Order: sequence, then structure tokens, then C-alpha cells
Amino acid sequence: MALGELIGRQAEGGLVIAFRGDLGAGKTVFAKGVARGLGIDDEVTSPTFTVVSEYEGRLRLHHIDAYRLFGEADFAELGGEELVADRGAVTLVEWSERIEAALPPDAARVTLRVLPDGTRHIQIEGAALERIFA
Repeated sequence: MALGELIGRQAEGGLVIAFRGDLGAGKTVFAKGVARGLGIDDEVTSPTFTVVSEYEGRLRLHHIDAYRLFGEADFAELGGEELVADRGAVTLVEWSERIEAALPPDAARVTLRVLPDGTRHIQIEGAALERIFA
């Protein structure tokens, strides 16, 4: 959660983070950290059934769970293209591989894996996040 919080404190509007990882890898925990870093006090939960949750903080947070979507057309129907284009928000997309073609080309990617010994491996890619950690 601390890594997500650091990102949330440094994030600029328009940041899109595409999460990848197996069930239980920590995508929602990471999202909770980002929310905390954005100054959001609301309880952040996985939007598996609602698909999109929105929160207000220093910047708006769009938290999307694409697990139940059947591709980019489903994403477009729920207004996903507008969400990822929102320059006044940070957009987090869990199960992003389901809607890969709908994500902006500059979306950052965070891949989370649980290793056999139970530790987590986090891989971060994308210029927007690399600037935060530079």
C-alpha cells in the first residue's frame, strides 16, 4: 500500500495505471494506497460488480475493474473512453488486459505477482511512473 500511496501523492491529472496480476495479487490494495495518497478518506473496495467507482480527493479517482467486461466495446458502452481521457483524474484499471486496446498509449503498467514463497513482485512500466521514482 505504501508504494501506491507514494504514487498518489505525486500523481498528476490524466495518469492512467493499467494493473495486471492474478486474483489476490494485490491490485485493490495498491489502488487503496493510491487513493490514500490522493487524500481520499472513503473506503476503497474492488469495483468488481459495479465496474467503476469514483472518489474525490486532491484529484478525482476513477477505479475500474474490467474483469466482467468482454472487451473494448463493453468498456466504451460504460463511458470508459471518457474516464481514461479525464485530465483532472487518476484512472486505475484492474484486469486491464481485457481492454488493452482501449487504454491510452501512455498508460503506465503495474504488474503484480505473488511468488511461490508468498512475497510479491511488482513491475512498474511507463514514463509517468518512472518520473515519480526518478
